[in-house]
Amino acid sequence: MPEGHTLHRLAHEVGAAFGGRRVSVTSPQGRFADSAALLDGSVVVGAEAAGKHLFVELSGERVVHIHLGLIGQLDVHTGVTEVPLPVGQVRMRLATWDSGPAAYADLRGAIVCDLVTTARRDEVVARLGPDPLRDDADPARAWARISRSHRPIGDLLMDQEVIAGVGNVYRAEVLFRHRMHPLRPGRTLRVGQWRAIWEDLVALMNEGVKTGTIDTVRPEHTPEAMGRPAREDDHGGEVYVYRRAGQACLVCGTRVRTEQLNGRNLFWCAHCQPRFRSRAVQ
Repeated sequence: MPEGHTLHRLAHEVGAAFGGRRVSVTSPQGRFADSAALLDGSVVVGAEAAGKHLFVELSGERVVHIHLGLIGQLDVHTGVTEVPLPVGQVRMRLATWDSGPAAYADLRGAIVCDLVTTARRDEVVARLGPDPLRDDADPARAWARISRSHRPIGDLLMDQEVIAGVGNVYRAEVLFRHRMHPLRPGRTLRVGQWRAIWEDLVALMNEGVKTGTIDTVRPEHTPEAMGRPAREDDHGGEVYVYRRAGQACLVCGTRVRTEQLNGRNLFWCAHCQPRFRSRAVQ
């Protein structure tokens, strides 16, 4: 499933391609046809992301709410001389209506593609935890829940009502970077540890928006610095532990471990991320 940086990147692309322009809205596949007919010829007011949700606002306080899920894809094409016929199962197509530079965007495979009001959009955003990529994010909201929870921090980081936009890659990597075991109970963290994790997520995810990839290794651990081969993985980017189970930790050489938590794979280094032991029971 795409992580939050991908949705923010898409929001930027949609806004740049269609913001302030009248658009054609169609549903070649047919599943969004009724709503597309209502929107056809509207002006795109803007696009924004919150966590793993994308919202495209059009005139009349109408919003297309998109959640890509596991296989969804939104492809934005600009700089084209003409808009081609759709190919495959296109749920929704946006295309420029006016005589300016041609652009189009095709949505496929999303688990959510709904026409909603701006009020409904605000309700969805309000239910989410703070998003490290949004200017209105308040990390204290997440801390209030983490500091009271017996749940593992590795679980809490993936709960979109605690923190919005963090997925399995950022979870694994930020915990490694802060030498924290993924099964450590949230209530055992100190507020300074949480602030450091949050600030790191802000920096890492903003870099992901800029580059389109998730790179989490520090300069001294890049392939060039270490004289090692670059990572070969369909997710791209250089990482410490994500999907590196059984491979040597880039820092200490210990084999990276994995196990499931709530149906998702954890990845960590047992040496760099030792299990938390409360002093109260020692």
